[in-house]
Amino acid sequence: MISMKVKTKMNGKRVVKAAKSGSIKSLGHAGGALRMTAKRSIKRGKTESPEGTPPHTRKGQLRRAILYAVEKSKQTVVVGPDVSIVSTAGTAHEFGGRFRGERYPKRPFMGPALQKTKDRLPKMWAGSVKS
Repeated sequence: MISMKVKTKMNGKRVVKAAKSGSIKSLGHAGGALRMTAKRSIKRGKTESPEGTPPHTRKGQLRRAILYAVEKSKQTVVVGPDVSIVSTAGTAHEFGGRFRGERYPKRPFMGPALQKTKDRLPKMWAGSVKS
């Protein structure tokens, strides 16, 4: 019979720090993937897109306005059109509504982008915590 004694030492602070760091990096990858999917769904066109499909853009302003930012303290990522660039036009397209006196039908682009990307999201966290 063989007997053995083993001592282990847990460095909890190091593990928590590695988990947070990995999560923040993964949030950045997820935000970038969602942003790219949404941007690619908006095509250039001189005419408006049919209701229920992503909007068309004439000059590419809505596409350029889609940004993402990782909030490290809250460990969240925010993705969507920047209101300082396109005002509330993104909201009017996504949910339908009024913008500059005109009525816009629903032309969602962020929701469908999330649906396309959601299956890839868990894989972005796989292996994100390393010692």
